[in-house]
Amino acid sequence: MARPLKALLWTGAAAVALVAVWAWQHFGLGALLTLDNLKASRDALQAQVLSAPLATAAVFFAVYVAATALSIPGAVILTLAAGAMFGLGWGLLLVSFASSLGALLAFLVARYLLRDAIQARFGKALAPINDGVKKDGTFYLLTLRLVPVFPFWLINLLMGLTPMGAGRFYVVSQLGMLAGTAVYVNAGTQLAAIQSPGDILSPGLLGSFVLLGLFPLLAKAGVAWLAQRKVYAKWTKPRSFDRNLVVIGAGAGGLVSAYIAAAVKAKVTLIEGHKMGGDCLNFGCVPSKALIRSAKMARQLKKAHELGVADAAGRVDFAAVMQRVHSVIRDIEPHDSIERYTGLGAEVLQGHARITSPWVVEVTRADGSTQTLTTKNIVIAAGASPFVPPIPGLKEAGFLTSDTVWGLTELPKRLVVLGGGPIGSELAQSFARLGSAVTQVEMAPRIMGREDPEVSELVTASLRADGVNVLTGHQAVRVEVVPGAQGPEKRLIAKTSAQAGGAEVVIPFDELLCAVGRSPRVTGYGLEELGIPLTPRKTIETNAYLQTLYPNIYAVGDVAGPFQFTHTAAHQAWYAAVNALFGRFRRFKADYRVIPWATFTDPEVARVGLSESEAKEQGVAYEVTRYGIDDLDRAIADGTAHGFVKVLTVPGKDRILGVTIVGEHAADLLAEYVLAMKHGLGLNKILGTIHTYPTLAEANKYAAGEWKRAHAPQKLLQWVGRYHAWERE
Repeated sequence: MARPLKALLWTGAAAVALVAVWAWQHFGLGALLTLDNLKASRDALQAQVLSAPLATAAVFFAVYVAATALSIPGAVILTLAAGAMFGLGWGLLLVSFASSLGALLAFLVARYLLRDAIQARFGKALAPINDGVKKDGTFYLLTLRLVPVFPFWLINLLMGLTPMGAGRFYVVSQLGMLAGTAVYVNAGTQLAAIQSPGDILSPGLLGSFVLLGLFPLLAKAGVAWLAQRKVYAKWTKPRSFDRNLVVIGAGAGGLVSAYIAAAVKAKVTLIEGHKMGGDCLNFGCVPSKALIRSAKMARQLKKAHELGVADAAGRVDFAAVMQRVHSVIRDIEPHDSIERYTGLGAEVLQGHARITSPWVVEVTRADGSTQTLTTKNIVIAAGASPFVPPIPGLKEAGFLTSDTVWGLTELPKRLVVLGGGPIGSELAQSFARLGSAVTQVEMAPRIMGREDPEVSELVTASLRADGVNVLTGHQAVRVEVVPGAQGPEKRLIAKTSAQAGGAEVVIPFDELLCAVGRSPRVTGYGLEELGIPLTPRKTIETNAYLQTLYPNIYAVGDVAGPFQFTHTAAHQAWYAAVNALFGRFRRFKADYRVIPWATFTDPEVARVGLSESEAKEQGVAYEVTRYGIDDLDRAIADGTAHGFVKVLTVPGKDRILGVTIVGEHAADLLAEYVLAMKHGLGLNKILGTIHTYPTLAEANKYAAGEWKRAHAPQKLLQWVGRYHAWERE
């Protein structure tokens, strides 16, 4: 359907162009489209209308449509001509419909001949504009149409690149351009008094148009105000408030929100129903990295002979390993403790929070007592919990999650890890290094599916080298408990992909760890009763300012998405807290342009911006520069000479689109690129920065050097070579 429509548009555009060229030559429009020639030809044009009114009107209409559709300069003169030739009534009628029809044709040409290519290349950058047009496009288009100082031809083309519907575009254009058209047509009836087009728009008239153009925005604000009143209509707002801010959840997002509020002397209450520090401190980032460190040491001791160290047995005491994990948690706990935040000026309550109205939060303590808080604003930072897939027999057999695995005191002899994402890969490798026989089961064709295939291959090879049996393309079907020689035996039944024959594979295990993702906590604290909607991904629906359905209730972190990273939750918390406390003066849209993340397998995987796979999917033009860490002096000395730095740049330029690093301390090395992308620094700046020798960070400089060599001015270098040859003579 698209191809015939495009062909029709090309044909129509060509026909319009031919009509315009014929009329341009036949009527001498090139000379006519000046104010002086129009004034000189006024009597002849009026005579033409009197002798053949319908034919003249038809030709004029066609010419105006063609000029508008092809964005030919002279619309102002043609509009004045309409008033001079046909008078105010008929002139306004002709120009109003001709200009709108011509604008629609230009819109359609841009829509069907240009939009696909532009959206494919710049889709990610244009996404916020597209979303804004879908939501508020009518108001903004009407504003632009009502102020006749904006180039209408540019508006026509730009709107064609957006998702705005053609019907809506036409109707808004027809109405929005009417006021300006009337002014110019009326001026045409008084043509003799006009010395220049600038005389038409006096400062007073221009000011009136500006005020008229502001009307849609004021109307939008009024509609928003009415919608807000409707949202709050069934709730009774307290006359005063006990607090400026109540924060639900003391994970990264909640802690930062409370910290900011306390720092600016707002009265803030932080409520936590479980443990201060949230998932990251107690079940995620901190314990997993402590476990990874012990597992890495176990591996290093087994490989110590490669560094000339003999008799390094490296026997693992798993109970001691887990004791250390909990010791690390205890050592970091003071950073997120009640005492610290109380000292900062925040009130901290432990109990279950429930939002009972947009301004009221009820806290139920462990002893059953309740406390009711009134607050001007609320920040929801409730986090997420492990997702447990509905596999038959799983609950009956028992399982671990990334929350409960830290209760183990004995090393599982046989461990099955469900999931090939970051959590599953980190824990599978760690337990294998500590001595478990680990089988990792992933339904997708490869683990680490969000990364480029070469990254997945490197990590898979590393896991297998550590003894992990990586089974990709295997779907967990059921869990069975069957009689065995030494008692009941647990077995996971997995099914291979259709391409591999769809056969069932039996995997016996002692413990099974579910690591297939985390689900936002969106139930149990009042969202349902308040009618706060969720997104298709089951996160709380928020706008660009992190506001929910109720503008005074904000959501941050895992519960809001789009990323489930501790550092993103903290990043969002700044926006939510500042918007909540100072939004009446200025609001800030959450900025997700430069979001880094890392997976702490060995080798580490760290990324910011686009991966190569994402660039291909989005149609973003790019160049790849790659530097192999196996060539880096410090990595060779450390015995970690594996991995790479891969940088995506704009073709022919050093502007960074994305970076992927695989190797030792990749997450630390990535920080330089995060800084560069955040502040618009290119590879030339990185190359020109002194890096200490010998360090792993030199990999970033050498990657920039690879880009520079690939873009060296070869012709200039040839002349320089000739110059040096001449110098030697």
